[in-house]
Amino acid sequence: MHASRRSFTAALSAVALGASLSLAPAHAADDTIKVGVLHSLSGTMAISETVLKDVALMAIDEINAKGGVLGKKLEPVVVDPASNWPLFAEKARQLISKDKVAVTFGCWTSVSRKSVLPVYEELNSLLFYPVQYEGEELSKNVFYTGAAPNQQAIPAVEYLMSKDGGSAKRFVLLGTDYVYPRTTNKILRAFLHAKGIKDEDILEEYTPFGHSDYQSIIAKIKKFASEGKKTAVVSTINGDSNVPFYKELGNQGLKAKDVPVVAFSVGEEELRGVDTKPLVGHLAAWNYFQSIKSPANTEFVKKWSAYAKARNIAGHKDKPLTNDPMEATYIGIHMWAQAAAKAKSVDTDKVIAAMAGQTFQAPGGFMSTMDKENHHLWKPVFIGEIKADGQFNVVWKTKGPVQADPWSDYIAENKGKKNVPATK
Repeated sequence: MHASRRSFTAALSAVALGASLSLAPAHAADDTIKVGVLHSLSGTMAISETVLKDVALMAIDEINAKGGVLGKKLEPVVVDPASNWPLFAEKARQLISKDKVAVTFGCWTSVSRKSVLPVYEELNSLLFYPVQYEGEELSKNVFYTGAAPNQQAIPAVEYLMSKDGGSAKRFVLLGTDYVYPRTTNKILRAFLHAKGIKDEDILEEYTPFGHSDYQSIIAKIKKFASEGKKTAVVSTINGDSNVPFYKELGNQGLKAKDVPVVAFSVGEEELRGVDTKPLVGHLAAWNYFQSIKSPANTEFVKKWSAYAKARNIAGHKDKPLTNDPMEATYIGIHMWAQAAAKAKSVDTDKVIAAMAGQTFQAPGGFMSTMDKENHHLWKPVFIGEIKADGQFNVVWKTKGPVQADPWSDYIAENKGKKNVPATK
């Protein structure tokens, strides 16, 4: 067993025995329970994160309308770390130590999550993290409601290699230059090696946060794709760089039938400011799309539309959009409230114990389940094609929810170094 996994299991065992760490924050004994909302409302990640703040407030309003938690109303404390990774840690400490929040919902990038992680572990507080990530992490103090690699990245590449996905033989791994894209692409490169793809058929490129000129990179992709084998692009570009990337994709006429792009961090919200007509057929892999047909999703979209209009939320009052991290945020907040009710407490260790096996009817139409051991949700995988209206048409999906495995054998590049449990 990996050392991190051993320590995580040991920590959970302590929780199960009712251990309470001396550093657990004391929560204000008033008529509200404070909860933190830690998302970038400015800077390069605001394009993605601002709406997560809004849907968190909607979920909190819903819970309060039904009586709150333990007879108390939830009081959100919203802070803006401004896409500044060290500032995330400062704001997290402020939320826990000064504002005395019982739990925090926040972060998008893995670098922001890794920035705050030591704070949540030191002060024994809870973070609910709602975005897909690179795995290789299990913290007692974090619940991961987004996808692990085996719930998004690996199925997406398998699809691209399949006949239905175009039988790709060459791959461009294109991402923003930080931990999530680099680690995910390390896993994917090893996975591709295991499938017989050679390094000469893999092009790997990174751009900084906020990058806006993709002309030369798209030209390089077109040249790479012209060398005789079916080529696909796997995009882990994050934040507002997606807008110029997709605009340039359209400008240079890189069509999905020739070189399909599958994105892991582009959903309905990121496509809002893009002319999607030239992008029809390009792909995204997520665990939820607004276009999914289910009674639960119809209700979720209806609630969000009404909330956005009533709160005059920019963009959404006229064109309300939902997306995967919004769904994951919504699930996480409701699950935490259920766990606190079950535990009859908002104490960190008691809520952790009560979170194991929690279920919630997800907007995506499945019963969301929190794994009893690894703090990750079981989630279905969907691959959607971009439509002319900026929505997605689901072209492939798993039969049901997939158990998350935050570790990957592929990271060992299949050289016999079996250092972590295999993906399921």
